[in-house]
Amino acid sequence: MKGLIFSVKRYSIHDGPGIRVTFFMKGCPLSCWWCHNPEGISPEPETAEQIQKVGEKEFRVPEQAGRYYSTDDLLEILEKEKIFISESNGGVTFSGGEPLLQPEFLLEALKKCKREGYHTAVDTSGYAKPEQYLPILKYTDLFLFDVKHLDDVKHFQYTGVSNDLILNNLELILDSGKDVWIRVPVVPGINDDSSHLEMLRSFFLKIKCKNLKKINLLPYHKIGSSKYKKFRIPYRMNGIEQPSASRMKELKHYFEETGIKVKIGG
Repeated sequence: MKGLIFSVKRYSIHDGPGIRVTFFMKGCPLSCWWCHNPEGISPEPETAEQIQKVGEKEFRVPEQAGRYYSTDDLLEILEKEKIFISESNGGVTFSGGEPLLQPEFLLEALKKCKREGYHTAVDTSGYAKPEQYLPILKYTDLFLFDVKHLDDVKHFQYTGVSNDLILNNLELILDSGKDVWIRVPVVPGINDDSSHLEMLRSFFLKIKCKNLKKINLLPYHKIGSSKYKKFRIPYRMNGIEQPSASRMKELKHYFEETGIKVKIGG
């Protein structure tokens, strides 16, 4: 069995505890305005054109987004990083895109990783059928779960999908007893107004439990903006500025009032 992966990040320190290898799986059912991995949205392999300059000359170089890997290929990659993973109590993270769009491959990969003794994490948007989460619960140590907007109308406006399924799946995972880090993108003018922040804080107090380990506040950034033109995807974040460091610290203190650990960044 093979899965479609568009990026492999070694020595990752923002996708779970310790040093990890993160596999970014292709395909996502959401189309978030602020997505910094637009090359991961399509479930198919893509080729973009990268323009490189040498002096006055320009060269057009094809860039492939999406390559098929077997689960054994993944284990070979992990084996090369095993010393760093082991010494740091790290592991392997499956991100995306949305890993649950390739459920059979994800399940097989998680099983093999657990068999080899790796700590496993799944970074998910939460938008998948509940029955697709159930098989992977046994083999997943940590879920990195996105909460983008609690207002369903605005969630649909900015991501293209309702949040009903997402919030139901978060409840399912928390009820399973699995460790969860909730990830909240902080996007100025979209989800950082006072009414939504108050709604978020009340929501976190409502779902607070021993296995909700952390809230990660992820400041919006423009790092991925250049990819949109390359992959011929409309860019909708013109005019939106990144939140300041002082603003992020303010939000950190605000959510720490819940008694849940809060961190800025992954």
